[in-house]
Amino acid sequence: MAIYLIDPLRDPRWDAFLQAHSQASVFHTKAWLQALRTTYRYEPVAFTDAAPDTPLANAIVFCWVRSFLTGCRLVSVPFADHCDPLVSGRTDLNDLLAEVERVFASQSAQYLEVRCTGATAADLDQRATLSKKSAFAHHILDLNPDLKTLFQSLHKSCVQRKVRRAEREELVYEEGASDQFVRQFYGLQVLTRRRHGLPPQPLAWFLNLRDSFREALKVRLVSKDGKPIAGIVTLRHKQAMVYKYGASDAQFHNLGAMPLLFWRTIRESKELGLSKIDLGRSDLDEEGLIAFKNHLGAHSSVLSYYRYPADVSVASSRQGPSLARRFCTHLPSPLLRLVGSAIYRHIG
Repeated sequence: MAIYLIDPLRDPRWDAFLQAHSQASVFHTKAWLQALRTTYRYEPVAFTDAAPDTPLANAIVFCWVRSFLTGCRLVSVPFADHCDPLVSGRTDLNDLLAEVERVFASQSAQYLEVRCTGATAADLDQRATLSKKSAFAHHILDLNPDLKTLFQSLHKSCVQRKVRRAEREELVYEEGASDQFVRQFYGLQVLTRRRHGLPPQPLAWFLNLRDSFREALKVRLVSKDGKPIAGIVTLRHKQAMVYKYGASDAQFHNLGAMPLLFWRTIRESKELGLSKIDLGRSDLDEEGLIAFKNHLGAHSSVLSYYRYPADVSVASSRQGPSLARRFCTHLPSPLLRLVGSAIYRHIG
């Protein structure tokens, strides 16, 4: 069987293919891939058995990450929570992966990575050339119940009461995508990443996401007395609202800003007639984050990351030295932003 390599950013069939495929997510879209290329110079490539003059019926999309610091690898796809192979069954999957592995070997790359939800993971478990390297909790909030039921599904003390507290405190909710909104969110992102001992992704990443997704991206902010104290970034794709980034000022956590942000997002998504909110992934040891998403009424499943060759060993970014984390915690904001701008090109 002939396998073709295409550029999804240039192929005129890509958008219609994603619209028709049930497993296509926001991370397969031209908007996400374009933001990756503009910000980090990652080059997207998709593998398919569809000849150039025929409709696309299957594809696996990757990005080439080429770094003089961390080497060369194929990732499906960088900074995405998940990006399932878009196939119709195990035969499709195996045929495409065989070609992916051949191309990978010809490039002297270190490894390739596929990030899968449960729909594809069972088939990948059967492929001897791949190994499961990490697992996460993946959270989906079903929007089919009516709005009253959705509110009642929120944890009474951890979410409902905090939403009411936020309203009593007269916190102001706003949404938009202007440069001002993006920069205000980014300021909160720097604070949050410092708390975690990590540098933030560069401001250019968030601006490029905004420019790529246009009206499908919203920055949602909550302010107290004119000061932004919490924010999230959401992306809309087909019938899903996708929560991708969140940030907050820790000194205002008791006011209920984050619960208010998520409740307003639930309300708007329901009013738009969407079917779900994808609340993204959580590391399995992040018990507080998992509990918060569960308190929103979400259901979780296992999200698995697979690598080839099967015996490749690559350290997780969460396994960074504690000294480096303490260093980031105490860096001034301008230097922390500079570190983030310098390193993320190499760790996608």
